[in-house]
Amino acid sequence: MKKVQPQNEKAIKINLFDFKSVQMRTFHLSWIAFFLCFFGWFAHAPLMNSTIGPDLELTQTQKITAFIASVGVTIFARLFVGNYCDKIGPRKSYIYLLIFGAFAVAGSAFVNTWETYLLSRMAIGVIGAAFVITQYHTSVMFAPNVVGLANATTAGWGNLGGGVTQAAMPLIAAAMLAIGFAESELSKWRPAMFVPAIIMLVVAYLYWKYTKDCPKGNYADLPEERPQAAEGESSLFMTAVKDKRVWILFAMYAGCFGMELFINGRAATYYQTRFSLTETTAGIIASLFGLMNLFARSTGGWLGDKFSKKSGLQGRVKWLVVVMVIEGFTLLLFSRMDVLPFAVATMVLFSLFVQMAEGATFSVVPFINKKALGAVAGIVGAGGNVGAVCYAQFFLKSGSPLQDCFFYFGFIVLAIGLLGIGIKFSAEDEKLAVDEQKRLEALCKSA
Repeated sequence: MKKVQPQNEKAIKINLFDFKSVQMRTFHLSWIAFFLCFFGWFAHAPLMNSTIGPDLELTQTQKITAFIASVGVTIFARLFVGNYCDKIGPRKSYIYLLIFGAFAVAGSAFVNTWETYLLSRMAIGVIGAAFVITQYHTSVMFAPNVVGLANATTAGWGNLGGGVTQAAMPLIAAAMLAIGFAESELSKWRPAMFVPAIIMLVVAYLYWKYTKDCPKGNYADLPEERPQAAEGESSLFMTAVKDKRVWILFAMYAGCFGMELFINGRAATYYQTRFSLTETTAGIIASLFGLMNLFARSTGGWLGDKFSKKSGLQGRVKWLVVVMVIEGFTLLLFSRMDVLPFAVATMVLFSLFVQMAEGATFSVVPFINKKALGAVAGIVGAGGNVGAVCYAQFFLKSGSPLQDCFFYFGFIVLAIGLLGIGIKFSAEDEKLAVDEQKRLEALCKSA
């Protein structure tokens, strides 16, 4: 394959087998780091009913509250980290987050009461902010013609951690008991938490050694590359806050990624209770939902890039609206399935569209405000967590079965998807995007 060609120091092609360029090293390390953070973030979910809950004598309400706390904290973490990326750069931001996450996940093994467990889950929730850094870092490394695909692929492969952990953590916990690291069946989850924690520390070192803030280097050495607010603007963050398009994307991300978070936290339990499956079997089936991230989110971002070639920036928005509406319909379908094979098949179909919607969302984000990229990514990313918290609160307060909640949520996703019609770009932005697209196409042909 041809070597990745730089355009204004950004890569205009994605070569998965290029490990020499800083753009592709960042590509690979960012999704690996996000994978581990997502793995650690949801490591408790598949073990909750069989080991963690009984070991700590947690009630059903406490289990759901712990999930809400873990996801809810991420709202504030994403807002903070997005702004932090603009200030100190994505490289340091990721290293600090990985180190913090390693101690948070490993520390959860030592809790013994409901109160300490809740605090532990809140601390673990901070690592969900890894998504914002991943999207920020690939956005500054890749040119507009492939940025949608780059963002979607790194986020999608990172989200795989949420699916893999469903199947892997029960196996890791069982192995800990088999080799004598756990004293009993109920305590086997404790040593299992050290596995993702140790790997996080290794990746933090690799991130420090092999990445830079931007293609030209680190912000500390190149202060002119650090994003700055324009004259007359109070801050990059406030500039993003005042843009209504940011809040529409916030709501739309609540409708797609928020739903993915909620299902990642409840899928294994759903299959155990509704279809009377074992922990391991339910975990493997639940993992299929997350495993669709292997290609689904990338497809959403790739199609966003493709539609932009024909219809400009507005083409990206139209694609986002379409895929979210279909997501709502597939969720309604999944909620009505009472036979296990049909439930699994429709869940996989729903997963395909929910993750394509996520990729489509972040094919739009880099073009909202390039100077305030971190702030925009942080706010939109936080929307996903707000959605997950709202879905979990409804489930907790309503007392409705999960399948009925999924049915109600399907209509909500349909309505949210139509909000995207309100996202508009100026004629000047569209012209700049067209001119940029023509330059990139010429470079690709000559590369």
